[in-house]
Amino acid sequence: MPGERLHKKLAESGVGSRREMEALIAEGQVSINGKKAEVGDRCQRGDRIRVKGYEVRLNWDVKRQMARVLLYHKPEGEIVSRDDPGRRVSVFDQLPRLRGQRWVAIGRLDVNTEGLLIFTTSGELANHMMHPRYGMDREYAVRVLGGLTPDQIQQLINGVELDDGLARASSVVLAGGDEEAANQWYRLTLSEGRNREVRRLIEALGLTVSRLIRVRFGPVSLPPRLRRGQYLELDERESAQLVEACGLSNVGAPKPIRRSRAQARRPG
Repeated sequence: MPGERLHKKLAESGVGSRREMEALIAEGQVSINGKKAEVGDRCQRGDRIRVKGYEVRLNWDVKRQMARVLLYHKPEGEIVSRDDPGRRVSVFDQLPRLRGQRWVAIGRLDVNTEGLLIFTTSGELANHMMHPRYGMDREYAVRVLGGLTPDQIQQLINGVELDDGLARASSVVLAGGDEEAANQWYRLTLSEGRNREVRRLIEALGLTVSRLIRVRFGPVSLPPRLRRGQYLELDERESAQLVEACGLSNVGAPKPIRRSRAQARRPG
């Protein structure tokens, strides 16, 4: 059949990640030329595409555009969602506006976790960084009430059975401080991104996480100068390096980006 996979094209056009687009198609929220789309459908130039009732313009020249990448230091209390019945503050409210594109979140953080969030206009890049097949490490600074014993650290590395299967940490390292202190900081690394995984791992040992900060996602670390509630857009060289590190050099050629310095959060 001619054309390209609909979920892939929507992702390339910055509407969301491939998995998100497949889910919306399966839920019947996407249409092609007035007909409800099905998973596996293809589209081509000239097709009228609607997502959740809104018309979407597919970018058929996406390969000539460089993916824009934004780093955001999420504070506690913000949610990583555009739709919230409780109308809580969303990370998307704090990001710069785009025309004809959307910021796609690469992974999530729960409302009580702070730290690095990466946003991009490329669904292809987002899909690659989130997909378990590519094993992108997530590193966290975690403060544990009471601290971990050597046996508990080994247990985290060997694996802990959670309600959604066995989970394990790639590494757990004491992050300085007095080993006899009531609360201990650790650097804990995971190779997957399940919901609340760090907290659930620690809770499974009968302990409590009192603070949790994501400090790295794959090859991207939280810049020390980036304060809570601020964002930083990568310049063209940095964006190209990230795309290349993910093996996605075909996402596009560098395109000048004006904003490249940390900017304070916009009023909600």
